[in-house]
Amino acid sequence: MNGIEKNRMPLLGHLQELRKRLLISFLSVCVGGVACWFLYGTILELLLEPYCQIRETSDPDRIFGSGCELLVTDPLEPFSVRLTVAGYGGIILSIPMLLWQAWRFIAPGLLSKEKKWAIPFVLSGLLLFVTGSLLAYWSIPRALDFLVEIGGPDLVSVFSPAKYIGFVIKMIVAFGVGFEFPLLLIFLQLLGVLTPDALRKSRRYAIVGIVALVAVLTPSGDPFTLLILSVPMVLFYEIAILLGSLRNRRMQTKV
Repeated sequence: MNGIEKNRMPLLGHLQELRKRLLISFLSVCVGGVACWFLYGTILELLLEPYCQIRETSDPDRIFGSGCELLVTDPLEPFSVRLTVAGYGGIILSIPMLLWQAWRFIAPGLLSKEKKWAIPFVLSGLLLFVTGSLLAYWSIPRALDFLVEIGGPDLVSVFSPAKYIGFVIKMIVAFGVGFEFPLLLIFLQLLGVLTPDALRKSRRYAIVGIVALVAVLTPSGDPFTLLILSVPMVLFYEIAILLGSLRNRRMQTKV
């Protein structure tokens, strides 16, 4: 009996384990959300920075207002903005715990020698998410500038807090999640769901699917953002194939 068979759980055990991991993940998001609620002022300044950048470089007649302020049109909007920042911020702060809980859930299905990859899995997932988020933060001013200019000289942009903050956060989350793509492909190969050969044969369809997925994930819809996220995801696809092939060769040499 191999390691996988020894660790095999009944369906009820899997459901109980899943409930446990989801509960811990939910609690970690709540703790992160509370922290972001109290750090709201600092976080808001960071989120407003891309808007302040385009205010300095764009035609002043194209954007309403004289500074980095946003126009509130609903008395409940400031409260909803703070809730949005706290909610999404809690998810982002909880990424290490979410990755750890995901690993703990799939670990019983892995071989004993593969379980030692827990720390690399969490660290690489965290690094990829942070890298994607930073890339998104860098690209947001370019996307905003494109969206402001594309409407023509007769349109004046008025940004509300809810729409702007929602846009920025969704961009950051979309890039962060998109950069987890290679990790997903690698572990689907570890679990035997995918193989490097299958990924190679599906390369053309995968590229089309990646571009379509990025177009759906990113709220801006501009070609610059589409290119900035699509290219790394295609490269990640090729890296996942390479790592899967190297793993298969190493396993074959040991047989």
